[in-house]
Amino acid sequence: MAKVKPNPAVISKDNPEWTEANFARAKPLAEVLPELAAVAKRPGRPRSENPKVLVSLRLDPDVVAAYKATGPGWQARINEILRRGMPEPPSIERKKT
Repeated sequence: MAKVKPNPAVISKDNPEWTEANFARAKPLAEVLPELAAVAKRPGRPRSENPKVLVSLRLDPDVVAAYKATGPGWQARINEILRRGMPEPPSIERKKT
C-alpha cells in the first residue's frame, strides 16, 4: 500500500502557521484561562525544597566499584558518609551580591 503524503494546503487551511503578529498577540495561559492554569500541572517529579548540587568528583575506581556493588542508592550512601564526616555544616543562607 502506498503512503499518502499530507496535503499542506489542507493542513494550513485549518491550522495556519503562526506569523510574528500572532506571536505578538499571544498571552500566557494564566491570563487567558486562569481556572485552567490553576489546575494545570507540570509533568515530572515535584521540585525539591533543598535540591542537590551537581558536581564532578574524581574517585578511585575501586571506591566507585565498591559502592556500586552495594546496589541502587550508592550515591546517596556516599552523600551520607560525606555528611557524617563534615567538620561543621555550612550556613545554607546565601548572600546577595
